[in-house]
Amino acid sequence: MYSPRPKKRVLRPGQVRTTNNAAILQLLRQRQPLSRAEIARATGLTEGTISRITAGLLERGLVVEEGAENSTGGRPAIRLRLDNTRFLSIGVDILNWETHIAVGTLSGQLIETKYYRTPDTPEATLDMIARHVQAIRPRYRNATFVGIGITARGLVNSDTGVVELGNDANWIAVPVRDTLQAKTALPVRVENDVRAAALAEYEHGSAEVQSSHTLLFVKVGEGVGMGIVLDGRLYRGPNMAAGEMGQMMIVSDAASDSPHDSPGCLEKLASNFATSERYARLSGGRNRNNPGDSAAQIKRVCHLAASGDSKAIEALRATSRYLGLGLANAVWLLNADVVVVDGAVTEAWTTVSAAIREQFPSGDAFANFRALTLRPSSLSGRATMIAAVGLPFASWFSEAPTLRAAGD
Repeated sequence: MYSPRPKKRVLRPGQVRTTNNAAILQLLRQRQPLSRAEIARATGLTEGTISRITAGLLERGLVVEEGAENSTGGRPAIRLRLDNTRFLSIGVDILNWETHIAVGTLSGQLIETKYYRTPDTPEATLDMIARHVQAIRPRYRNATFVGIGITARGLVNSDTGVVELGNDANWIAVPVRDTLQAKTALPVRVENDVRAAALAEYEHGSAEVQSSHTLLFVKVGEGVGMGIVLDGRLYRGPNMAAGEMGQMMIVSDAASDSPHDSPGCLEKLASNFATSERYARLSGGRNRNNPGDSAAQIKRVCHLAASGDSKAIEALRATSRYLGLGLANAVWLLNADVVVVDGAVTEAWTTVSAAIREQFPSGDAFANFRALTLRPSSLSGRATMIAAVGLPFASWFSEAPTLRAAGD
């Protein structure tokens, strides 16, 4: 049966300008400062086109010029960078125990970050966030706030801005976007925390990460989650549930009456709590299950391992072996070329990475593993917050920016 090829999409002139604007903004975010000639070489656009586009970006206040480069002859080139003063955003990362609120710039820089105890209910949490947002805005009277970016754990529908199923029993079908927009009169974007952090790593991380075709970003914290970036695009899945790596079964003989959060799943074997509990059992101590300082507990175990504590090393290696099994499965399935691990366990990266790699097949026949880049996050534990402050700006790097913020 004959099946006609789909028609190629023809971009209209306005769409071409939009795409070019976004490409230049993205290039500046990754490699600024750049001269117009450097932008032309990197994008393949003519210098005349670059001059016209950058003139518009300068007029809108998205980029600024800085001092001339050293030149061996002719007129020195002026370099461009993103303007980090005119437009700001507010990022919020909601954790079970603690909520982080930050002010960020167009480049993803965090100007200030504060931490608050997460209230017991979604309603109280959103009320608290709204109060802090309203308190922040008057301190930056010379800037325009373009919106609020929210990251949260669990099943998050980024299209509707609803946390469908959070990691806390109270967080079910919570309309985060609509509620906060009504309370703050600012646009709100909502995303799963690990998915958002994966995109932040891709956009702000090392050169090898930015050039990857399939990036797997694994966050080890209160749980274990994965963000998947395919050729620069975040993959969410048809039900916004892609990357739920913590539910991957690693130990099949673990007894359980429930297919969810069973003892043999990765979250029960490699999360911060699992590592703390493992170390306490090995050392004959008691695990103090305080979710507020789970990262601090793991950092302590990492520091003990670095000083030669055999029990700490054994606990970390056990965690890393389970994590390596899960990662090996994911690499087999997705043919990933870069895997980034984020979390407190990376403070013992030499021990952790060695145990992870032991679970990967070796030999020339397994080219996808031989060439695989495995590395810790280059964002020093700030990936999720950088992602949160970047959410309100996301469309500026993919389509024409709307410069007028709600309420201004």
